[in-house]
Amino acid sequence: EVQLVESGGGLVHPGGSLRLSCTISGFTFDDYAIGWFRQAPGKEREGISCISSDDGSTYYADSVKGRFTITADTAKSTMYLQMSSLEPEDTAVYYCAAAQRSLGWRCRRQDMYDYWGQGTQISVSS
Repeated sequence: EVQLVESGGGLVHPGGSLRLSCTISGFTFDDYAIGWFRQAPGKEREGISCISSDDGSTYYADSVKGRFTITADTAKSTMYLQMSSLEPEDTAVYYCAAAQRSLGWRCRRQDMYDYWGQGTQISVSS
């Protein structure tokens, strides 16, 4: 059984930084895609970043480009989202997701993922 467990959420001031972690068990990192999504209050869930193993390229939504960085430590079965220069607009529940196949550019699409974390709240406020 594949399980994703997130950690690292919380309250941060505008301009601050946080790092989210997502540990994935029961999953093999040989042909895969991983991604981070978020859902703000009253809005639909949106994709913010992903990696697909076929070409190793990364994707970032325009709203987070240059501020967020996605990485994966396959030896630790963990993916990360390093977030800096946080803004109140980044307030949302953040979800990690994984697919046991490479997705290429489709890693941006949440309907392509088989496994999801439980979500972690990030609040950016002064």
